[in-house]
Amino acid sequence: MKTVIVTGAARGIGLATVKKFLALDQCVTMVDWDEVELKHAASSLKNTLILPLDISQHDQANQIVADTLAKFGRVDALINNAGIADFCSIEKTDFATWRKIMSINLDGTFLVSQAAIPALKKTNGSIVNVASISGIRASTLRVAYGTSKAGVIQLTLQQAVELGEYGIRANCICPGPIRTKLSSAVHTQEIIDAYHDAIPLGRYGTEDEIANIITFLCSENARYVTGQVLSADGGFEAAGVGLPALRKSKSKHI
Repeated sequence: MKTVIVTGAARGIGLATVKKFLALDQCVTMVDWDEVELKHAASSLKNTLILPLDISQHDQANQIVADTLAKFGRVDALINNAGIADFCSIEKTDFATWRKIMSINLDGTFLVSQAAIPALKKTNGSIVNVASISGIRASTLRVAYGTSKAGVIQLTLQQAVELGEYGIRANCICPGPIRTKLSSAVHTQEIIDAYHDAIPLGRYGTEDEIANIITFLCSENARYVTGQVLSADGGFEAAGVGLPALRKSKSKHI
C-alpha cells in the first residue's frame, strides 16, 4: 500500500486530507505537536501511524521519516501542511514571534522534506506544500505569516527543479479563506462579509475542497504536474482590488 505523511494532521485541512488518502486505501502517518488532539483525531481511523512530533526540530523531522519507514516500509507522498499564524502589525511583531512562525511554516517544511527525499526517490514520490494566498498577495497583519508562506512557495519551486531528475514532483497549494473552526472563532461577521465581497465565488472554501486538490496532485492523474503554485481561493487572487459594488448579485453564504 502507498504511504503518505501529513503534517498538521490533527485538525482542519490536515485531518481532511488524511481521511481522503485513507479513503483511497493508502496508509497515512499523522504528525502534529498537539498530542491530545492528534490521538483524538486518529482514534477511529485505521492504517495510520500517529507521531506527536515538532517539525521545526531537526532530529524530530528525521524521526518522522524513520518511524514511517519502520511502520510502513515506504513513503510515496509528503504533505507539508503544518503551520501557525499570528496577526500583528509590522511594528508590533516581536522577533520571537517572527522566528516561531518561520521555524514551523518554513524551517519545518524544509526539514521534513529534506528528510523524506531518499525515501521519495525510491517511489518517484510527490511533495505538496500548503502555503497560503497570503504568500502571494500581501494583507493586513500578516507580515510574519505571509512572508513565511512566500518562502514556502519559493521552496516548492526549488524542490521541483532540483528533484525532478529523480522523478519526485513538488507542487504548492495556496488556500484562500477556508471555513475552519479557527476562522469561525476569529472572523467577525464584518470580516466574513468583506471576504465574500472580495471573492468572486462569494464564499469561503472548505477543508474537503483543499484536501481534494492535494490528493489529486499526488495522484497518477497529475504525474506531469510539478513546480506549480495553485491558488485555491474562489478567485480571490484573480479579483485583485475588485469592485464588489458593481456586481449584479452578492452571495452571503459561508
